[in-house]
Amino acid sequence: MSAPTTVTDPAVAGGGTDRLPGRSLLRVGPLRMQVRRRSVVVAAVLVVLLAAAFVLSLSLGTPYVAPADVLHALSGAGTPYDLVVFDLRLPRVVLAAVAGAAFGVAGTLIQSVARNPLASPDVIGITQGAGLAATVALTSGMAVALVAPAALAGGLAAAVLLLALGARHGLAAQRFVLAGVAVAFALRALTEVVMLTADPIDGQRAQVWLIGTLAGKGWTEATWIAVTLLVLLPVLAWAGWALNSTALDDDTARGIGLRPVARRVGLAGTGVLVAAMVTAQVGAVDFVALVAPQVARRLVRAERPPLLCSALLGALLLVLADLAGRRLLAPTQLPAGVLTAAIGGPYLMYLLLRGRRRSS
Repeated sequence: MSAPTTVTDPAVAGGGTDRLPGRSLLRVGPLRMQVRRRSVVVAAVLVVLLAAAFVLSLSLGTPYVAPADVLHALSGAGTPYDLVVFDLRLPRVVLAAVAGAAFGVAGTLIQSVARNPLASPDVIGITQGAGLAATVALTSGMAVALVAPAALAGGLAAAVLLLALGARHGLAAQRFVLAGVAVAFALRALTEVVMLTADPIDGQRAQVWLIGTLAGKGWTEATWIAVTLLVLLPVLAWAGWALNSTALDDDTARGIGLRPVARRVGLAGTGVLVAAMVTAQVGAVDFVALVAPQVARRLVRAERPPLLCSALLGALLLVLADLAGRRLLAPTQLPAGVLTAAIGGPYLMYLLLRGRRRSS
């Protein structure tokens, strides 16, 4: 569930069955893995909270649907509210949960490689690459159906540039983050140039995309994200184990038979691929990938963000942000990206101040 926190962990050392304090031994066929018991408890609590937020999001709105009627509708019992629940609200709530989970996964992988709590797709340039490509598509008369593929291509292109700049000297953590910040600023500047030279109406459409909204989206976008996660599931399972070695220095990792550079590149590549896909589908929903892994890490009390708990917390954050965006100023809808920025901005300042106090 979460990464072990010591060099002597059997998962890192490559064998052994000595159980570390606070852990249980999980057996799946011939595989054995030690899991932190606190991670299991936190994950269970997050599942319950996510289920409650899911039902609440399906319930609140015009018309209001009582939670009992929502549960009856979801069970297939048949209610007068089936149209509201299944056709109007369920696709958007499912999209919020799947996209939030993907953001949490991407943020966990990127922050673990960067060894920096400030590293996330919207900080190191992935979101900006997708945003630039989407802006060009929206302001050049390109078909709406091609906006998401263009955004995906832009995010992946930014990732290639980032990895090319940061992969020297073994993808060192500091170099990776600095390269990402430089790429992000350059791509954001190009996006502003495109918007300033575009038709005002097209520029406004691009601005809405850049803010990040789930309005008008549903099953198609959720399916693309879910399929991506399912295809990458074996890779993500490997990533959950490989994260154990991200805190080790290269000499120690090589001494126990690992290839640290290849692992970091693999983890970073998986993270940026997930980030590019989810951003292409829902737009630039900032700060979920930044906040979810760090909050999950603190809940679990681990040295590194736990993959599963980060995914669950990301899903919970985006479901609640979308619900608040729909209801706070109803009937006016706020993009989910506005609400996540309202959460992430203060949290980012907290991280900066906390880091400053530690260094002083």
